[in-house]
Amino acid sequence: MRPSSRVRGVLAGLVLGLVAVAVPPAAHADIQACENHVQDAGVPVTDAVRTACSVAFVGDLPGCVSTLTGAGMTDAAATGACRQAPR
Repeated sequence: MRPSSRVRGVLAGLVLGLVAVAVPPAAHADIQACENHVQDAGVPVTDAVRTACSVAFVGDLPGCVSTLTGAGMTDAAATGACRQAPR
């Protein structure tokens, strides 16, 4: 192996390692923020609410809003809660 190839490999490994450290997993905290928003609006956190917040985390905001409005939230409150998840 040539020295330049070895250096590139080491640098690539370092970059990947730094990215892994710099971007901590925050899924639980974001979903929890969504659930807290729902609870603050006076709606109990049920399995449907947990599912809605999880759906929002993966990017389906309309699906989240639809589920939360079905659970008794206003459209504006549901939108606010769903926007908490994908932060």
